[in-house]
Amino acid sequence: MKLQQGEESRQRIINAALTVFSSSGFSGSSTRDIATRAGANQGLITYHFQSKERLWQAAADHIFAMVASAMAAQMMTINDLPPRDKSREMIRFYVRFAAKHPELFRMMVDEGTQTDGRMAWLVRTHIKPLYATFCHMTADLGDQWSEENFPYLFYTMVGASSLIFAVAPECRQLTGIDPMREAAVAAHAEIVANLLVPSLSK
Repeated sequence: MKLQQGEESRQRIINAALTVFSSSGFSGSSTRDIATRAGANQGLITYHFQSKERLWQAAADHIFAMVASAMAAQMMTINDLPPRDKSREMIRFYVRFAAKHPELFRMMVDEGTQTDGRMAWLVRTHIKPLYATFCHMTADLGDQWSEENFPYLFYTMVGASSLIFAVAPECRQLTGIDPMREAAVAAHAEIVANLLVPSLSK
């Protein structure tokens, strides 16, 4: 029972850290803010994670594990589709995940502007595997999907899929559309899929 309570406390802190880090960045976040959001004693952060940086790593591990697990499950359901249809389905999946978890893109952007060890760790540990999956998934598409274009296509997919959800308040103010609504997410997923992998059917 005590072990379960400790794990639940640890997970609450990770969830709170993910929210705080993704909204305020590493430098703008404090363990006090995270503890408050988690409804936990600040000493528990030191107990479970030793430092703010290790807590940040745990939060990054958590969100990237979520996307990897969800992506693997999705790929199992579309394994028999032709490459083009498979890629379109995976793009739609990524848009849906980005809508549900905008903190993923926010963390990538915040750390992607840095030149420190955290950014290098994030790339090495999590973004490179995600990039490798993307390259493998799209290697058979031909046309503009040549290997030299993979970097540009990867960032186009990540940005096009995610930005509208990461800045949802701005989108609501600018357009009157709530991008988090199910219909808006579906419409956006279709646009991004058609942008990157146009359907060959007429």
